[in-house]
Amino acid sequence: MASPTDRLRELVTRADVVLWDFDGPICRLFAGHPAPAVAGELVRWLDGRGLGGLLSEEERGTADPQVVLRAAGRAGLGPAVVAELEERLTQEELRATATAMPTAWADPLIRTWTAVGARPAVVSNNSPRVVGAYLAGRGLAGCFGPHVYGRDTDLHRLKPDPYHLDRALAALAAAPAGALFIGDTPTDHEAARRAGVAFLGYARNDRKAGLLREAGARDLVGSLEPVLKVLRTRARPT
Repeated sequence: MASPTDRLRELVTRADVVLWDFDGPICRLFAGHPAPAVAGELVRWLDGRGLGGLLSEEERGTADPQVVLRAAGRAGLGPAVVAELEERLTQEELRATATAMPTAWADPLIRTWTAVGARPAVVSNNSPRVVGAYLAGRGLAGCFGPHVYGRDTDLHRLKPDPYHLDRALAALAAAPAGALFIGDTPTDHEAARRAGVAFLGYARNDRKAGLLREAGARDLVGSLEPVLKVLRTRARPT
C-alpha cells in the first residue's frame, strides 16, 4: 500500500489542472466577519418580510449563511426573493474579504504550481465576485485569469452538484482524470466524486478531518506545506 507521501506525490504529479475550493483551502473568509452573525442577518431579513416561518428551527439557528440561502431556495420563495437574499450574502462576503485570513502556504503553493505549468481554477459556493476581489487583493488574480466559478441564483447548482467543476474542466479543455480538486468539506468531496476528479481534502482541525473521512475522503492534509514541498521536489532540476 502506498504511503501518504507517495499518494500525495502521485496526486500532485498527475494534476495538469488544479481546482480549488475558496473558503478553507485558499482563505478563511469569515475570520474577521463572523459567519454566524451574517447568517443571523439573513434570517432577520426574511423575518422582516414575513418569510422566516418557512425556515426550520435548525436553519434559523445555523452558523452558516449558505444554509439560510439554500433553505430559501428550497422553500420556493420565488426568484426575486432568492436573488435579493443572494445579493445580500454577496455583500456580506465582500465585506469579509477585508479581514479574511489567508490559509498558510496557499499563496506560494498557487504561484508555484502555476509557474510549473499547472492550470488553476476556483470552484466555490461563494460569489465569484468575492473570490475575484480576494484574489486581486492578494496578487493572485493573474494565476487564475477568468477561471473562477461560483454561486449564482441557481442554487441547485451549488456543490455537491458538480456543475461548476464541469464548467471549469470544459473551459480548460481538461479531462477529469488530469485534474485535482482541493476542498475542505464533504460536499466538496461529493462534487469531486460526481465529476470524476481526484480529491485532496484540506482539514485544518480534527473535526474537519473526521467529517471528510466519514464522507469517504481518502487523501487528507492538515497543512498545505507538504503539498508545496512535494511540488518543489518535483520541480527541482536533477
